[in-house]
Amino acid sequence: MQGQTVRIVSQTIRYIEEHLNDKLELDGIAAALHYSKFYLHRIFRKTTGLTIHEYVQRRQLSEAAKLLVFSKRPIIEIALISGYESQQAFTGIFKEMYKTTPDVFRKAEVFYPLQLEIHLKEEPVKMDFRKADIKYAALADVDDWMELVSLTIDGYPCLDKAEYLENLHQYIAAKRALILRDEGMAIGILGFSADTGSIDFLAVHPQYRHLEITKLFLDKLADELLFGKEISLTTYRAGDKADTGYREEYCRLGFAERELLVEYGYPTQRFVLLPKNKEEVDNDPNTQESVSKKF
Repeated sequence: MQGQTVRIVSQTIRYIEEHLNDKLELDGIAAALHYSKFYLHRIFRKTTGLTIHEYVQRRQLSEAAKLLVFSKRPIIEIALISGYESQQAFTGIFKEMYKTTPDVFRKAEVFYPLQLEIHLKEEPVKMDFRKADIKYAALADVDDWMELVSLTIDGYPCLDKAEYLENLHQYIAAKRALILRDEGMAIGILGFSADTGSIDFLAVHPQYRHLEITKLFLDKLADELLFGKEISLTTYRAGDKADTGYREEYCRLGFAERELLVEYGYPTQRFVLLPKNKEEVDNDPNTQESVSKKF
């Protein structure tokens, strides 16, 4: 049953990718693939963590952003081939997701995607991971690590892959990079700083997010690698339309809000997880703006 579900979702993703220049809605996609729209909505969201609407919107905007930077097509033309009926409607949603207008984005000449195509594992997914399954990453893991980075690009706006890759080698050498695999595929990765207790990168394969993999990594840090230390990370600010659920997940796992930041020009917020069994003294976020760069 699990394999059948993944095949249907993969088929849906392939259909969407082949029709990105069309107006894509759930009713039409379901009809084209001969599935109930309610069934397709349910299994797509459970498998990828996104609704079909969210995935289509993020993919079309990513392709639009690419055209803005790498082509000279008029913005109105890009809006129309991205499924929007007017430049005004396109500009509004583009600004919500990219934090700038299409015209300003084009002038900056720096492209980054909101969402890349999701590739799913069709074999049955392991369900019972343990902390002991999380290992230190090695140089041999770099390709698989970067593949997962691309798959979870939605969690890291403005990611510079070249700079990231350079830093990754340093983290691996210092044993500050952790990896979790399922049958050879990287399904969870984490880079951390022992001195500051910060999580500088954390990503989980969309198919595995519902299995509490993030909590598993946090338990590994709190119980073994950063015992007694405060653990921090940064994520989207409240109300950011580009957030696909990361902020909600960190709140659910016990993180508390702290100061607002700007990372690589993108508005974020720092979150803190106090050491286990330690009372939280001050839970009020500090809203002072600062600039920070992360791995």
